[in-house]
Amino acid sequence: MAAVAVVGAGVTGLVTAIGCARAGHRVTVLDRGAVPNPASTSSDQHRALRVLRPDDVDGTARMAEARRRWAELESLLRTDFVRPVGVVTAGTPDELARAFDTARQADVPATAVAPEALPPVLFPDGTSGVFDPGGAVLLADRFLRAAVGWLAAHPGVTLRPGCAVTGVQDHSVLADGEELQADVVLLAGGPWTRDLAGPPVVLHRQTMVYLRPPSHLTKWWATAPGVGRIGAERSAWLLPPGDGTLLKISSDAVCREVATTADADDPGPWARRLLAEPILAGAEDYVVAGTKDCHYAADAGTGGPVLARLHPSVWARSACGGSGFGAAPLVAREILGRVNDKECA
Repeated sequence: MAAVAVVGAGVTGLVTAIGCARAGHRVTVLDRGAVPNPASTSSDQHRALRVLRPDDVDGTARMAEARRRWAELESLLRTDFVRPVGVVTAGTPDELARAFDTARQADVPATAVAPEALPPVLFPDGTSGVFDPGGAVLLADRFLRAAVGWLAAHPGVTLRPGCAVTGVQDHSVLADGEELQADVVLLAGGPWTRDLAGPPVVLHRQTMVYLRPPSHLTKWWATAPGVGRIGAERSAWLLPPGDGTLLKISSDAVCREVATTADADDPGPWARRLLAEPILAGAEDYVVAGTKDCHYAADAGTGGPVLARLHPSVWARSACGGSGFGAAPLVAREILGRVNDKECA
């Protein structure tokens, strides 16, 4: 049995904590805020889980495994937080051909979708869609609450909210002036991880707009899929409403690099820019219910996620590359494998 310290009670930290506790290890979860923390980057109504990654066979296979692990977590936590509505990705004929080839090689299902099948959504000219039935909408906040409830009831888990970690060394973390010994340490504090340790990352801020559809489309949206690669530059996406969530839209057009999460800018101009994107037919009929700025970190070189080993016992998920929620079970599997192998102990 190993002692595992998890810094950060977001999705990666909580999924890892669950896996380690189930394997019989002693787990301490530390977060500088509440647990779950509504200010964390994981906190949101919903997140996308895309299985099919066109032109990336290995990535598609990995996300198919992540999808299976999310289903296992639903069963374990006895909470429905995966909406299996699928995800549609817009593409040109050549792009769709490559997407179907990726699906074939990764052995995942995919079907063609004509724009006429999704009339409330504006497809870019010259594109149609590929439907990924394994894709889903993850009810993020519902999962976070269920995960914390399960961990709080587990005798091998200690939750320490309001506990700021100020330093990390091999086999130990410094939290509120106390040194906590651990066989394995995972730093998963979102963008704040870079303040403790890890390779260089770039911090991004992205504006989201939450909408209420017009009443005559409520029934249609209840079973609609997520849709990506739409908008003027084909960098916009949407997540459908359902199970108490709103319709959410965003785009890379309103994503910008920032130096810190604390230096907030005025979201108004960014929200107006997003609402001007050609995403929804009859957009003027939708009611803006709210806006939110989310943050994520990406590798300074590749723009993707980072899972770095800083010491023999210390791992840092210092960047998610914008897809950290859906891939969290894969990171947890990696960390648990190291714990079980006693490689870090």
